[in-house]
Amino acid sequence: MKRLLIVFHSKTGGTLQMAQAALRGAQSEPDVDPNLVHAAEAGPDDLLAADGYIFATPENLAMMSGMMKDFFDRTYYSVLDQIVGRPYAILICAGSDGENAARQIQRIATGWRLKTMAEPIIVCTHAQTPDAILAPKQIGDFDLQRCEEIGAALAAGLSLGIY
Repeated sequence: MKRLLIVFHSKTGGTLQMAQAALRGAQSEPDVDPNLVHAAEAGPDDLLAADGYIFATPENLAMMSGMMKDFFDRTYYSVLDQIVGRPYAILICAGSDGENAARQIQRIATGWRLKTMAEPIIVCTHAQTPDAILAPKQIGDFDLQRCEEIGAALAAGLSLGIY
């Protein structure tokens, strides 16, 4: 059985909805065991035990969230050269454009020599005022479907041995 690790952080619920959609998609593949883990709880052992990854984070101040950065800081060197070639995807819940948050994760993945399996999915909520930024988010069906498809595609690729 292949394992898919979905590491996420979410404060207002948008990124959690996206990660849960990816999880639903991955669960469609019977030969893959998907695991959704909050960034604060994920560690090197989780990365080493998985065959592929989805990293899901909100955009905070034009960057990945601090909790997601903490996850990468705590795990980066512990797994360096041990997860080379494994596939990954990125989900971003953004208030403006999310591109920098995606670039940060892509640079980390490049250092780990992971293999990207899709362009990052960035959902822009256009939250720009303090009230809008801190308000609970509701991700639309179209974007949740895209996240679900990423989970299903990554899981199918793992199951078929493509990755």
